[in-house]
Amino acid sequence: SFAYLTIKDRLPQILTRVIDTLHRHKNEFFEEHGEKGVEAEKRAISFLSKLRNELQTDKPVTPLEDELPDAVLWNQHLDYQRNLSNGNGEPSWFQSPWLFVECYMYRRIHAALAQNPPIDNFDVFKEGKAQNFFESQEAVIALCTYFQELLKNIKDLDEKQLKEELFKLLQVSLWGNKCDLSFSAGEDSSQKSSPLQSLANMVPYILVNDMEKLWSLLVNAQKNRTEGSNVRVDIILDNAGFELVSDLVLADFLLSSKLADEVYFHGKSIPWYVSDTTRHDFNWTIKQLQSANHMWMSRCGINWEGNLKKGVWVFCDHMFWTLPHDFSCMVGVAPDLYAELQKSNLIFFKGDLNYRKLTGDRKWEYSVPFHQALNKFHPAPLCSLRTLKSDTQVGLKPGQGEQIEASEPDWMVSGKYGVIQFDAGL
Repeated sequence: SFAYLTIKDRLPQILTRVIDTLHRHKNEFFEEHGEKGVEAEKRAISFLSKLRNELQTDKPVTPLEDELPDAVLWNQHLDYQRNLSNGNGEPSWFQSPWLFVECYMYRRIHAALAQNPPIDNFDVFKEGKAQNFFESQEAVIALCTYFQELLKNIKDLDEKQLKEELFKLLQVSLWGNKCDLSFSAGEDSSQKSSPLQSLANMVPYILVNDMEKLWSLLVNAQKNRTEGSNVRVDIILDNAGFELVSDLVLADFLLSSKLADEVYFHGKSIPWYVSDTTRHDFNWTIKQLQSANHMWMSRCGINWEGNLKKGVWVFCDHMFWTLPHDFSCMVGVAPDLYAELQKSNLIFFKGDLNYRKLTGDRKWEYSVPFHQALNKFHPAPLCSLRTLKSDTQVGLKPGQGEQIEASEPDWMVSGKYGVIQFDAGL
């Protein structure tokens, strides 16, 4: 399965890159922290080398031994996995659900640093995320320019034109999800060309396209809002770099077009899946845009900083997003987060990992309804914007998946296809 190849090949590659990154920063650690920094780097590398060996030799998955706030929840989940294995002994790297062990690896990477001050706040993936952003510069400029031109006459657009612009920016945000460093094991995956030019050619690759439903929901929410209430959209972020910029443009459009009054962004509280967005990445990206020597890029950055200051944009992170649980467990494991999401009029879930957690990462029949696969996870109307990079997909028309598979055996994992898949909730 694709899961097997990921654990066998991709995860060891990612660990090797992490170890290499720490090696390369040895002098920097010494300059900043003296011998303590070098000692911490050695300990972290030793911890990660051991982890890589456990993974490659299919050792049992061991309980977390650190004192970090989420360790208890992780170890409870490991017990749950043990009970699932029908007494076949300890769950090991190759004999466990893919979602669990993949998340577990990233949590162990975090522990390797968190347990080794003074380098405990070092993000081993930061360089790759920054590189992705700079290598996508042309696409970022093209998108910011297009958007700032659009803003000039947004007040003059009629409903049909507004809808067309929303659909364009939804698609840019969808295809921005191709820029995923965990999928390429950290190899270059930047967006080189303007994403707007190829949209029409990409439409046939959107397997589920619920954009009309999103438009109806947002228009109705605006019409039905009462005095003192706001239309709120939440975006559960995926990758930093170009994808994040495409999400920020979409969020700004929702405000500028008055389709939404406030946007809440949800990122990761620790470095995750190589390129996932943390609070630092979010703020760094806006600062980079602000200080860019391109007029429209810096205009975007300045406006977005303003949105944060005004409180119409809010960035939040929560421990739940970096736990191994699928989202149907949220109401039990993180009731505070579930209650927060219930305040939303529409939640966008970006990317593949969020899709796997929405659907429990199971091997569903392709035609199973999305609503059913969500397994009672319905805090508010939600939409997945996702390019396919793992072999879980639901909500297709009968025969649709089989038809593509006949000519493209790797259609579910190539990133070539996408979905804009909506669920109205209860």
